Amino acid sequence: MTQQHVLQALAEYDARGEEEFLDVYGFVRSDDYPVVHEGRTYDSRAVLGVAHRFATGRIATPEEVASGFDGAVAILRRRGFTVTEPFFAPTGTARTARTTRAPRATTLRASTATRTPTRRVATAPERAPSICPTCSMALPGTGVCDNCS
Repeated sequence: MTQQHVLQALAEYDARGEEEFLDVYGFVRSDDYPVVHEGRTYDSRAVLGVAHRFATGRIATPEEVASGFDGAVAILRRRGFTVTEPFFAPTGTARTARTTRAPRATTLRASTATRTPTRRVATAPERAPSICPTCSMALPGTGVCDNCS
């Protein structure tokens, strides 16, 4: 899944609106780790499921997204997206209130001063996915289109 797949999912989320987007793909609204992009917040589980569709041609079910969610949040962060800590609004508070909330600050433990610094390894740039010439869907790792073969 590339950054472009996630951006496509966010664009569809904006075009449909939150309720329709969630209903169409069978997701239930979740306040776990919202994705913040250009000042707006998005349901990260639903965005990941739909981005998976753009990447593979098959939508990831809510159950599949939930089972590998920690790794999926890490993927979003590596792709340059801001994923904040869970936000639980008091009852009756509108969800839009969290759009202005800054990510939760983390505090350093006293023992971190004695740790040896770790060296960051440069990551390779994302490779553009291969596209099926017949149906224009992203090809899976096998290189054979699931729809056309």
